[in-house]
Amino acid sequence: MTGHFKTPVSAAKVDTPGLSGDHIMDLENHGGVDQAVYIFGEVDRVWWAQELGRDVSPGYFGENLLISDLETGALACGDQFRIGDVLLEITSPRIPCATYAAHIGSGQAIKQFYASRRPGAYARVLETGTLKPGQDVVITPYAGDRVTMAELLRHRLTNYRDDAFVARFRDIPIHQELRQMAADRQA
Repeated sequence: MTGHFKTPVSAAKVDTPGLSGDHIMDLENHGGVDQAVYIFGEVDRVWWAQELGRDVSPGYFGENLLISDLETGALACGDQFRIGDVLLEITSPRIPCATYAAHIGSGQAIKQFYASRRPGAYARVLETGTLKPGQDVVITPYAGDRVTMAELLRHRLTNYRDDAFVARFRDIPIHQELRQMAADRQA
């Protein structure tokens, strides 16, 4: 059982744990307040369709929110998305898993995902509300040290062994598990 497969809806209530009606089966590795919403960019979706040579419809990557004109690799932890009355804050990239690889149907799927530098981004919910297709999205870039989704994905390949890179996690609004990793290394 998986909650990977998503289909477009006409509206979704967004609360701290995520979108109403979204089902997360593996709560140990997915979901939670720092992974409440999985954002994917239309630019990334089109790129993946070409890369995979197949139809990649909205929801194909398990995203809760697909945003036109967005490429996710350059997003940074702390970037904020205002969509109507909803305010989201980027916390981390998606890390591909076995469910993702099975869905893609290739033994190279995970390697290809890392190489793409197009991971999508998880976000926490700062202000709740309702999302509807076609709403304007206002992105406010994080003003501090910009740690991007592409950087986090690249360093994940070495299990974040670069202490100088991990030290940056202490001062940015990053996923709490990554912040804890930085704290543990300093202890």
